[in-house]
Amino acid sequence: MPMYYLYLLRSKKDKRLYIGYTSNLKRRIEQHSNGEVISTKGRRPFELIYYEAYKSEKDGKKREKNLKLFSRAYYGLKKRLINSI
Repeated sequence: MPMYYLYLLRSKKDKRLYIGYTSNLKRRIEQHSNGEVISTKGRRPFELIYYEAYKSEKDGKKREKNLKLFSRAYYGLKKRLINSI
C-alpha cells in the first residue's frame, strides 16, 4: 500500500520554506538537493524540517493545497515548527 507525503523544506540559503507533496519522499528530497526542481533550484541546500504521511493521495493533496493557500493551518504549523527548531 503506497503512502503519500506532505513535506516542508527549509532553504539553508535564504531560510524560506517550501511545501511539497510526493509519493516517494526520499527521491523527491534528492531531486530538490540535486537542483532538479526548477522552482527550488536557486535556493539550495535544503533541510527537511517536517513531513506528514497519508494513506490516501486525496488527503495528502488536500493538505498541501490548504497549506499553500497560506491559511490558518499554514501559520499555525509554521509557528509550531519555528518554536521547535
